[in-house]
Amino acid sequence: MGGLLTVLGVLLLYPIWLTVRGGFESQDGGFTLYHVLDVLRDPMLRGGLVNALMIATATTVVSIIISMPLAILAARYDFPGKAFFSALILIPLILPPFVGAIGVRHLLGRSGSMNALLQDWGLIDAPLDFLGDGGILGVIVVEALHLYPILYLNLLAALANLDPALDEAARNVGAGGWTRFRRITLPLVRPGLFAGGTITFIWSFTELGTPLMFEFRRVTPVQIFDGLKQMETSAEPFALTVVMLSTAVLLYLAGRVLPGVKGVGASAKASRGDSSQRLGFLGGWGTSLLFAAVIGIASLPHLGVVLASLSVEGQWYQSVLPRAFTLQNYEEALGHPLAVGSIRNSLILAGLAVLLDLVIGVVAARLIVRSRLRGRALLDAFCMLPLAVPGLVMAFGYVAMTLEWPFRGPVPDWLAWMMPASLVNALDDGPLGWAADVLGADPNPMPLLVVAYAVRRLPYVVRSTVAGLEQTPVDLEEAARGLGARGTTVMRRIVLPLVAANLVAGGLLAFSFSMLEVSDSLILAQRASDYPITKAIYVLFERLGDGPGIAAAMGTWAMLLLACTLIGASLLLGKKLGAVFRA
Repeated sequence: MGGLLTVLGVLLLYPIWLTVRGGFESQDGGFTLYHVLDVLRDPMLRGGLVNALMIATATTVVSIIISMPLAILAARYDFPGKAFFSALILIPLILPPFVGAIGVRHLLGRSGSMNALLQDWGLIDAPLDFLGDGGILGVIVVEALHLYPILYLNLLAALANLDPALDEAARNVGAGGWTRFRRITLPLVRPGLFAGGTITFIWSFTELGTPLMFEFRRVTPVQIFDGLKQMETSAEPFALTVVMLSTAVLLYLAGRVLPGVKGVGASAKASRGDSSQRLGFLGGWGTSLLFAAVIGIASLPHLGVVLASLSVEGQWYQSVLPRAFTLQNYEEALGHPLAVGSIRNSLILAGLAVLLDLVIGVVAARLIVRSRLRGRALLDAFCMLPLAVPGLVMAFGYVAMTLEWPFRGPVPDWLAWMMPASLVNALDDGPLGWAADVLGADPNPMPLLVVAYAVRRLPYVVRSTVAGLEQTPVDLEEAARGLGARGTTVMRRIVLPLVAANLVAGGLLAFSFSMLEVSDSLILAQRASDYPITKAIYVLFERLGDGPGIAAAMGTWAMLLLACTLIGASLLLGKKLGAVFRA
């Protein structure tokens, strides 16, 4: 337990501490508020924070508006095609929002399909700005369409635990639908609503890739990204990161202590199993059409990416559809040096990260579920912390680690006094600089990328394994120990086979989301030979000529990968899939 907490502390808390320290450290090594206050006084940086909050708030509200009615209908009623629509409703998760931005720009841009269609119909004379000033509306649309399934999964799980007798009792005393929702349903599903809303808010508040793809730079994550090169000479990037982290944490904690967030007690649990009702002809088909409409709108970014990947260069401009199609972009995506190298890098990095997650995740989940040791709650909190801490902050913290000993600089004073002078001299000037570097002349970010991917996706493996262990009786393990089996034998012959499906599901999610990790890839990989897939997509999209088409083709491959992964994880975990997306 102690060793695992130490490892997680070094990989999680130490990078965050370095970031926080850099934001409050004065030139003489003391404490100062100057850097943080300077950020708040700067109109440009303050405006970036306001924009980030606007994007996060709007994205969360839109996601709730989309997901709440769908979750209520799916939990309480049977309608034509329910199983089919319940699977398709997760479609947005198979496309990272920053890749979906490629499709949305083609569809809603000034020269995109929507403006071309409206002009062809004679409804407008000049193109409309559907994406908002600088693309902020586009960012909100793309992120909301990507993140609402997380809220949907959490709300669906919360609604499944409600006792239908409460709603029936309220209906019997004359309460209308809105009253029952406001006075019964909403208070009871607040925990699920908060769990999904927290992830949605923090994710959209700190999202880096989507604003970059829309070239919307007046937002805090992009301002941190632009200030990365100043880390060695300026405290401003540290202070800006501290402000963003503090805002996210304060909002999260405020939500935790607000009255009613935890909902009601166990009396709200369902007293009987399946309580869904069969809707009539009009109600059933109306519900099906609602699901189909939401799925259709949410699939537009995917459609845009696919069409962009099939379009001949320069042939999708001021037209509803591309004027000419080709498969050349897919050939380039499988043959272009940058594309091939990035795919190879991502496969290696994601594979190593998953192996690390499986080792740590199995040990952590077993300690959380099976042991009675003190510190289990702390271990669980450490494992789930990456869902609540912005990925951008973690990536920034890892860069800060490479600027500290043992990667750079002299041995710190607190350690030097315990060591002989000869050893201090030998270990001065960063003895591990060769192992990991980001901003140096010859960077080596690969170990950091593996660690960053593993830390960011550890909650998926831990939560899915915990779910498996909670469903597995402990009697078999106790019987094996009673017969003299060692702990390793019990783990290998009993525990692992029983939770194999959960391990596969968590591993699949960790692998696919690591393959498509955005913040860590954009920040840590600074050299073309080290680019993962997402960094290559961003660089190619920025390149003139055939770059956007190749980027769209790579995005389509990524979309297919995530689709297969989520389908497999959904089949293995069922309704517990939403548990891996909870903070």
